[in-house]
Amino acid sequence: MDQHWDQHRDQHTSPAEAPSADPAVDSSADPSTGGVAALGSSAVRRPPRVDSELRERPARGVLPGWVALTALLAAGTVAVLVQAGRQALPGRIPGAGRLNEVLTGTPLSRPEAGGLLLGCALLAGVAVFGLMANPVGGARVLTRWGGYRGTVRRTGLIWVNPLLKRRTVDVRVRHWRSEPIAATDREGSPLRAELLLVWSVRDTARAGLAVPDHQAYLSAAAEAALCRVAATLPCDSFASPGPSLRDGQWLGGELTRLLAVEAAPVGITVFSAQALTLDYTEEFATAMRRRRLAELDAGTREVIVGDALETAALTVSQLEHSQGLALPQEARTALLRDLVASFLAPPPPAAPSTDLAASTVVTPRTAASVNGATPTGG
Repeated sequence: MDQHWDQHRDQHTSPAEAPSADPAVDSSADPSTGGVAALGSSAVRRPPRVDSELRERPARGVLPGWVALTALLAAGTVAVLVQAGRQALPGRIPGAGRLNEVLTGTPLSRPEAGGLLLGCALLAGVAVFGLMANPVGGARVLTRWGGYRGTVRRTGLIWVNPLLKRRTVDVRVRHWRSEPIAATDREGSPLRAELLLVWSVRDTARAGLAVPDHQAYLSAAAEAALCRVAATLPCDSFASPGPSLRDGQWLGGELTRLLAVEAAPVGITVFSAQALTLDYTEEFATAMRRRRLAELDAGTREVIVGDALETAALTVSQLEHSQGLALPQEARTALLRDLVASFLAPPPPAAPSTDLAASTVVTPRTAASVNGATPTGG
């Protein structure tokens, strides 16, 4: 069984424990020879290290639950027999009369009966307090006096040493969605992102004992990985075309790679990491929106002024050509200025509409016109 366990453990050796060809992870890489991280960092970053002897192994002395139940039943039977040997059993117990007749000729002394009853009580206590139900998808890390004593992955009703402290570790594949994480891109723009991780516990010994809380460790590692990746590229490439953080496939791959390396030493396997949302902070987005609107307004004004100048110049040229005139430079400049000003001037406000019945003065001439008659001279 130990050989099978070692083979299973070797098949799931973490990237941080196995020899790595990546100079950003391999501790023997020399930065002077050009070994840099894939993200372009000049510093070699090594994954955290834990006790190499702390590895998951099967716990010893784990028995099926039916063994403890059988021992409990045996202790109860012996206690009943001892009690029947000392004194007659109460008549309300089924079969008590027949049992009293059988054990009448074998009385027990008080010390013998007390010793047997004490042994039965101890056996029953050990059997009861050692029983536990291990659900599917869970494992129990056993410790005693601060030392690691093995892991129980067997499910169902089992019995372990009641003197061992048990710690439950969930080994199922789980999703974890982070709260909005603050980061900064390469251009210094503040960002907010939410990550979705798919992960599970591979080594229960390291996940339970190498760090105080493996879930809190994974959360902090996810924030650090996002900050590292976000600092390598701009969030958007407005000025010049090029790679940016909007490439979700690249961003997810980098986050998965970094988190897998960071979480492997504590017994956690990260299957995937993806950014669900990646946006600027509200204040920065508002300021950037104002700046872009100002740039658009400036560009629009430039286009409008240019069109007005071209139209005014064309108008003056057509006027000179049609009239056969040659305006002096001062007059031409003044005319161009007046034309441009008239083109760019805002339209006059619309005159308020008035009621025709209230504003029309009725005179004999207007009344005759309304009736269709032609007024005569008078």
